[in-house]
Amino acid sequence: MSDHHHHKETFITKYIFSQDHKMIAKQYLITGMFMGVIGVFMSLLFRLQLAYPDQSFSIIEAFLGKGGEGGQMTPDMYMGLVTIHGTIMVFFVLTAGLSGTFSNLLIPLQIGARDMASGFLNMISYWLFFLSSLVMFISIFVHTGPAAAGWTIYPPLSALPQAMSGSGLGMTLWLVSMAIFIASSLMGSLNYIVTVLNLRTKGMKMTRLPLTIWAFLITAVIGVISFPVLLSAALLLLFDRSFGTSFFLSDIFIQGEVLHYKGGSPILFEHLFWFLGHPEVYIILLPALGITSEVISTNARKPIFGYRAMIGSIMAIAFLSTIVWGHHMFVTGMNPFLGSVFTFTTLLIAIPSAVKAFNFITTLWRGNLQLNPAMLFSIGMVSTFITGGLTGLILGDSALDINVHDTMFVVAHFHLVMGISALFGMFAGVYHWFPRMYGKMMNKDMGYLHFWFTAISAYGVFFPMHFTGLAGLPRRYYSNTAFPMFDDLLHINKVMTVFALIGGAAQLIFLANFFFSIAKGKKAPQNPWKGNTLEWTAPVEHMHGNWPGEIPEVHRWAYDYSKTDDSGELWGGQDFTPQSVPIRQGEEEF
Repeated sequence: MSDHHHHKETFITKYIFSQDHKMIAKQYLITGMFMGVIGVFMSLLFRLQLAYPDQSFSIIEAFLGKGGEGGQMTPDMYMGLVTIHGTIMVFFVLTAGLSGTFSNLLIPLQIGARDMASGFLNMISYWLFFLSSLVMFISIFVHTGPAAAGWTIYPPLSALPQAMSGSGLGMTLWLVSMAIFIASSLMGSLNYIVTVLNLRTKGMKMTRLPLTIWAFLITAVIGVISFPVLLSAALLLLFDRSFGTSFFLSDIFIQGEVLHYKGGSPILFEHLFWFLGHPEVYIILLPALGITSEVISTNARKPIFGYRAMIGSIMAIAFLSTIVWGHHMFVTGMNPFLGSVFTFTTLLIAIPSAVKAFNFITTLWRGNLQLNPAMLFSIGMVSTFITGGLTGLILGDSALDINVHDTMFVVAHFHLVMGISALFGMFAGVYHWFPRMYGKMMNKDMGYLHFWFTAISAYGVFFPMHFTGLAGLPRRYYSNTAFPMFDDLLHINKVMTVFALIGGAAQLIFLANFFFSIAKGKKAPQNPWKGNTLEWTAPVEHMHGNWPGEIPEVHRWAYDYSKTDDSGELWGGQDFTPQSVPIRQGEEEF
């Protein structure tokens, strides 16, 4: 490795086409943050439209141009914003931002590897992600408007370019962007799997891996299994759009004209989409759960409760996530018996999820809690994971789901359990590993402000939304003024929009803190949180190979916090024992 330390790096090889996993992690994070700003801003625009459907806003005209003439949003533009907001947040922020950033940063550092198995493949994976982000971003500005069929892009709206303005070029670009994104995701996932299985340092048995690494590994496995199915759906949809095939279309009339399509089925598309779409929820959630395990254990100064049960529940969630996709389709005319099978598998997934929730709470119980911003976001994540998961019991039951299907209840459910939970996990990760990435500390007080504004406004938006859904308010309607029965719900929409605006503004505190700390932050000590995992033994300086000289050998698991000897004294006089410290005489290994 010594020749690696001396070759001269140019600006391009160090910052742009870098093959160093730490730099690629930063590239993913900052690209994800840029996409996140766009996604959140879109949601604020359409929240304004929902709360004040008849009012004009100059900001809407300024940003949406033809789609917001006179300061009022057109129905097509509303649908386009909802579609791109969903796509950006699910794929470009929470999938790539979370997995891309933290799998890249932590896998080599926590397992004791010099870098990823293939640095070149890692670089290609990032640049394909960047390209797909660019194509998705460009599609917003297309003359006919962005893709507008909801983030689930069900045909025939997405399969017929003439169906509406948002079914034109914007939709084609959406499909191209997703195809590139899936290629990027598969390259990254294969790299993560090979690295974890083959490049662990001496003594790093699978049962000594931090739970973060288990989560990233299993996430990558789910991605490899399910993303290709979405790719096939996207390609077949492109065929239907451009080459006259009939995979998803049959017996269609548009403005009195009979189209030639015969024999296809839009339900087939739903099966293909949701076979990725449901595992996707866990591709987003598992890394956040892994980060939360690490942050809670470190900041409670206690070993994680039920380490092996946590690994088992990650695996159970991964397996079950691939056999529950039909619960998105209870109203498609599905055979009721099949509905009951999907109900059963869906309710089963509550068991490993509850194991994780109880283990988080038990780890916190009677711990010596260090309530820094990362810890607060982790605890917030446990809260939203539980509250969002409870409403899933209603949606997972075929008889109960029919009542609230396609209402705002569904939107509230998945925003809490998937969106906010994963976002909180991501914030916890950024606050926790920022010193490892940039060698600086983030401002704690700004972190507290960011947490409280974000947490209160997240519940302020999505808690009342459940009740609008129970009252029957449909999702994806740009205005409900045509339905007098929903008039009473308008004031709730106004409350939600106020909270959304506060929550959006709170992210500016985070962005300011993030970039200011990179430039002017206080220099971080090597192990600021007194953690046990290997990344805190490596120097922060940018260097190939992570460790100068030998890679540390591992002698114990990652959670030896507050370990006492027979007399009740802390081992070594400190409340943490890094993984690289050998087992002492008379010490028991967990």
